[in-house]
Amino acid sequence: MAAHDYEFITRWRVQGTCEEVSELLGDGEGLPRWWPSVYREVRELMPGDARGVGRSFELRTQGWLPYRLRWTLLTTEMRSPHGFSLTAQGDFVGTGDWRFAQEGEWVDILYTWRIRAEKPLLRHLSFLLKPVFSANHEWAMARGLTSLERELRRRHAPTTEARSAVPPPPGPVSALRATLILLSGAAGMAALLGYLLH
Repeated sequence: MAAHDYEFITRWRVQGTCEEVSELLGDGEGLPRWWPSVYREVRELMPGDARGVGRSFELRTQGWLPYRLRWTLLTTEMRSPHGFSLTAQGDFVGTGDWRFAQEGEWVDILYTWRIRAEKPLLRHLSFLLKPVFSANHEWAMARGLTSLERELRRRHAPTTEARSAVPPPPGPVSALRATLILLSGAAGMAALLGYLLH
């Protein structure tokens, strides 16, 4: 595996139905509304067939690190309501696979994401900063779980008041805060390296 190859396996468990989860995660244009911490802009490129196969989107995403990713998502397989598969092209290239299983009132969600980073920053620095880039992905997925849980709670709220009581999804990290986090992490790594070399 090359230094800029990544494999992530994410497991979530949410209260709801496979149909709801499939609808939310499969609707690319809706992602900036309920998962705004990561999905900054999404634009549909192709509608796909009646099942959604061939549907594609252009995306701009960002985690807590101060860089944005531009990529396209293409749905290659639909197993509605039990999941779908996709390919990615752009700042990273690879495949993603969402799987949903109903367990009573809960949905077990498994996401497998295998990509090769092609954005020059990621491609050239993965040999050194792969743990940092991986932590950025884990942060993004943790915000996704919180956002999905809150969106499902809003959908299930019996009254307008109950719906209003659900907190909004976590928002994006400001560029300044992301830069400060990165700089403090770099300073910590430099201090550790200096200590080890001393």
